Amino acid sequence: MKEVNKNKLFLAACISLVVTAMTFAIRAGILDQLGVQFNLTDTQLGYINGMAFLGFPIATVIGGLLYNTLGARKLMMIAFASHILGLVLTILAGGFWSLLISTFFIGFANGSVEAACNPMIADMYTRNRTAMLNRFHVWFPGGIVIGALVSKFMTDFDMGWQLQIGIMLIPTLIYGYLFFKEQFPESEHIETDTGLNIRSLASPLFIFIIICMTLTAISEFGPQQWVERILGNSGASPMLILAMVTGIMAVGRYFAGFMVHKLNPIGVLLMSAIITTVAVYSMSIAEGGMIYAAAVLFALGVCYFWPTMIGFTSEYLPKTGALGMSLVGGAGMLSTAIWQPVIGSWLDSARENALASGVVQEAAELAAGKATLGKMMFFPLTVAVLFGILFFFRKKLEEGRVPQAHGAEEIV
Repeated sequence: MKEVNKNKLFLAACISLVVTAMTFAIRAGILDQLGVQFNLTDTQLGYINGMAFLGFPIATVIGGLLYNTLGARKLMMIAFASHILGLVLTILAGGFWSLLISTFFIGFANGSVEAACNPMIADMYTRNRTAMLNRFHVWFPGGIVIGALVSKFMTDFDMGWQLQIGIMLIPTLIYGYLFFKEQFPESEHIETDTGLNIRSLASPLFIFIIICMTLTAISEFGPQQWVERILGNSGASPMLILAMVTGIMAVGRYFAGFMVHKLNPIGVLLMSAIITTVAVYSMSIAEGGMIYAAAVLFALGVCYFWPTMIGFTSEYLPKTGALGMSLVGGAGMLSTAIWQPVIGSWLDSARENALASGVVQEAAELAAGKATLGKMMFFPLTVAVLFGILFFFRKKLEEGRVPQAHGAEEIV
C-alpha cells in the first residue's frame, strides 16, 4: 500500500480551498455584469448569491453524516465533480433560473471541500488542530485575493464574465489530479462513532456555538460578498479593498498559532467580534481613502472567525467528530444564504428612499451602501455579547478541552 503523504494531501486541500474562495471573489466581481446582461435586481442577485451559501450547508450536513462511511477521498471526488459541473453550467447560463442552479452546484462543491478537508486535517495534525486549521484556511482569503485580482484585471480588459468563471477550471483540475493520486489516511484521532457524534450534538455548548457561527459567518461574508455593490460609488476600488482585506486575513491566519496560544480560542473569538463591530461601523461612515483604513480593521476582525470556530468545535467538543465540524461550517453558510436576499433588499429599499428624496443616482448608491453597512454592524455586535458570556465561563470550559501543543506542526 502506498504511504500516506500528509504534506501533499495538505497542499491539495489548500488548492481546493483556493477554488472555493475564487468562486466567492469572482462572483462578487461579476455581479454588476450579471445584473446588466440578464436585467436582474439586487434582490434577484441576492438569491443567486444565496444559492452558493445554501449548497454549502447541504453538502456539509450530508458530508458530515457520511464522513465516517465514505472518508475524505470519496467526498473530494464529489467536490471535484460538482465544481466542474457548476462552473460549466454557469458559463452556459441563460438567465436567473439557470444561474440559481449552477451556483447551487458550486456551493455544494465548496461545502464538500470543507466536509472532507477539515476533519482530515484535524485527524492528521493532532498536536495543534486550531493552528493547522487556520493554516489551511489561509487559502480562503488567499484564494479571494487571487480571485479579486483576476476579476479586476479581466474586467478592466473587458474579457467577459464567462471567461472569469472559466479560469477557475484550471486550479480545479490541478487539485483533482493531486488528490486522486495520493493515499488517504485512516481516521485515527477523531471520534468515528456516528451514533456518538449525533448524540453529542445535544450539548448546550454545541448549540451555543452553532448560534454564534450563524453570526460570525454573516459578519464576515456579508460585507465581502456585496463589496462591489456597497462600495462601488464610495471613491475606493471595491475589488482592491477585497484583495487587501483578504490578503491581511491570509497573513493573520498563517500566524494564528501564536494568537491562539496567547489568548486561547475563546479570547481570540471575543477580540475578533469587538474589532469587527468597530470596523463595520467605521466602513458605514468613512469617506474616500478612510474606507481603506476601516477595511484593514475589518480584516483584522474577521480574520480568525471561521477556522477558530471549527477548531473550537474540534478541541472543546471532540465527541461530535467530523459531523460537528461540518455542521458548524454548514450553519455559517446557511445563515449567509438566508441573509443574502435580505441584504439585497436592504440595498434596493435604501436606494429607492434616497432617489425619492431627490438625490442623483450615484449619491443614492452610496447612501444605500452606507445604510446597509450600518445594519450589518449588529451581526458582530450581537456575537460580541455572546462571546463575552463564553469568555466568562472559559475556566470551566478548559476542563474538557483536548490538550494542544504550543506551536504548529511543520509542513514541508
